[in-house]
Amino acid sequence: MSISASEMILPATKNNVKLSVSENQDRLSDLPDCVILHILSFLNAKQAVQTCVLSIRYENLWKRIPVLILDSSESNFRTLKIFTEFVSNVLSHRDSSISLQTLNFKRKHGRLEPQIIKNIVDYALSHNVQQLGLCFNGNTVQTLPSMFSSQSLTHLNLSIYASGGDPAWFPKSFNLPALTNLRLENFIFYIGDDDRAEPFSIFNRLNNLCICNCVMLHGKILCISSVTLVNLTIHSPYLNYYKIDLCTPSLCTLVFTGTPFQKLYGSNVSSLKHVDIHAEVKQYHEKSPLLHEKSPLLLSRWLREFANIKSLTVSATTLQVLSLIPNLSQISPPSLGNLKSLKVKMEELTPGFRMTLLDAKLYNAESKNERKRLRKKFKEEGSGSLIPDGIVNFLLQNSPSAEVEFIDCTNQPPRAIDL
Repeated sequence: MSISASEMILPATKNNVKLSVSENQDRLSDLPDCVILHILSFLNAKQAVQTCVLSIRYENLWKRIPVLILDSSESNFRTLKIFTEFVSNVLSHRDSSISLQTLNFKRKHGRLEPQIIKNIVDYALSHNVQQLGLCFNGNTVQTLPSMFSSQSLTHLNLSIYASGGDPAWFPKSFNLPALTNLRLENFIFYIGDDDRAEPFSIFNRLNNLCICNCVMLHGKILCISSVTLVNLTIHSPYLNYYKIDLCTPSLCTLVFTGTPFQKLYGSNVSSLKHVDIHAEVKQYHEKSPLLHEKSPLLLSRWLREFANIKSLTVSATTLQVLSLIPNLSQISPPSLGNLKSLKVKMEELTPGFRMTLLDAKLYNAESKNERKRLRKKFKEEGSGSLIPDGIVNFLLQNSPSAEVEFIDCTNQPPRAIDL
């Protein structure tokens, strides 16, 4: 008895999928192959292969999908062995004449053999993949030099965790001439002899860059140098002190989330027009009490670098961080003379964030009576005021034309850090 390729990939699939013939299904079958392939591209690979049981027409249709989404989550595969066998079969039975537009691979829990990752990446590159996303445990990035010499890659999304969840080292050399979008999560940048890291200057077509949970060890300056970069997103939750030097003459939009522990300078950011800041503060620590002073002051200095921006979006937590600056009325306000729009995202303050705010204010209090008053106010206010008194006026002192808009985000899900 002959066995189809689809049955080898997903044993007993027909017993696990309930078929129902309906008017809607008939309408779907009337669509041309190109439309159905586009629809199947939104499914993960397992779901796409399972469509082979719908009819004879679908038996081999999945092999021509230009997008592969390989997700090894427990809901899709019971064991790692089953997943690796599935991946091997999918790659071997897919129509090799069809170019691969996108491949996304995700393995958040458990370690993989480096050869598995290598096989996936080599297959993608040999089929001229344009968008590649990899999320896994294990610092096999160093064993994949072919990935960093691809002529077809335009989008690269890397989220790689080494042993123990430590960051992985970002490669020193690569050649990706077509790359326009880059997202990096959990990487360490190499430092040169001048205490500088400049990992992005080689990308001649880079438009969008997202740096998430990336660090520098013992380095002083992270230079983001690109004449083509338009959009920059930085997510920095770590206590990692260094200077960010923006050599980005085409930069239009800057988004920051996390705790501002970096000094930000703009060697050439006159083109910057839109800034979005979602700042937080770390928990109070007796060994580092000045953290509550450092972050707010650095944040206020950032705003002075954005003199030419036209729109500024801030979260309620960002305004709370700014309010921690001692003697705020004596601090020079930002010179946002060209600002046309200030948007304030009204988000609920979490109990942990409110407690951190209280600790910071108690540290800055000048007397026991003041600390007693703060504790009483904290207990009585419950969730507390989202917007500190006078902080919006502080931002707009030099912005006569700016319009203020308050956006209710209290029921929205947490924001995603993505390109």
